[in-house]
Amino acid sequence: METVIITGGTGLIGTTLTSLLTAKGYKVIILSRKTHQARDNISYSIWDLNKSYINPDVIRQADHIIHLAGAGVADRRWTDKRKKEIRDSRVKSGKLIVKALSENENKVRTIVSASAMGWYGPDKKGGRPFIETEPPSDDFLGSTCKLWEESISPVTNLGKRLVYLRTGIVFSNKGGAFKEFVKPLKAGIAAILGSGKQVISWIHIDDLCRLYLEAIEMQHLKGPYNASAPENITNKELMLKIAKVRRRPYIPIHVPEFVLKIVLGEMSIEVLKSATLDDSLIRNEGFNFIYPTVDAALNDLVRT
Repeated sequence: METVIITGGTGLIGTTLTSLLTAKGYKVIILSRKTHQARDNISYSIWDLNKSYINPDVIRQADHIIHLAGAGVADRRWTDKRKKEIRDSRVKSGKLIVKALSENENKVRTIVSASAMGWYGPDKKGGRPFIETEPPSDDFLGSTCKLWEESISPVTNLGKRLVYLRTGIVFSNKGGAFKEFVKPLKAGIAAILGSGKQVISWIHIDDLCRLYLEAIEMQHLKGPYNASAPENITNKELMLKIAKVRRRPYIPIHVPEFVLKIVLGEMSIEVLKSATLDDSLIRNEGFNFIYPTVDAALNDLVRT
């Protein structure tokens, strides 16, 4: 039985991924700031970014590390303090993993680190989707993703295989952006953000967790991959499709850009941004999506 350390393992992705890993026969150790009750093949260990501490015994047990930790980008308004927290939580945790691996004997072979489509910024003129060799955007999320990936990149100098997953919007009923898309429909409103023409690159939670698993098991994978389904969709198209699958009366309402800017502040840039990712690299490496289309994902997720 191989052991996987997960940082951020109590979050939306981490909880689903933990269930998948244990079902596949892995032992999981979740690094957390709080103590939790251990259960079958799942244990917890305290780590402290401020004290730069990870239990060396845990590092020695691990065969793989999945690094998901980071303050939620959309949880609060982007004040200067919040943006620093978003960035520091990612960079400091990455550096701490490097430090722990360099200072302690270990058998870790693979590190799979979360990243985000924020690396790329808004779509460029001409409509060509973003591929993994694109340089990072110079905006807040682009520079944050760059520092995020750089913080853990020294593990390659320690002989570890490193994979980055630049993730699109995660579709899950348990939280995240998708749950927010569905909320207005419960009141009979299809809330179209701004013009609704902005492209959403997305991935079903189950496909994303399978991708993390295969990043561990497919030994030829290394470097960055776009974790995004083959079919992209506009915000307007998505809202109308969700409404149609729910089979309930609704009224499409555009939420003007100025309203979003008032409510969300600087974060409204991300809500209104069109970002089209090309997923062909990971598919060419042998990964097959269970939910390659929006219709397939919605038929699984949307409850009438």
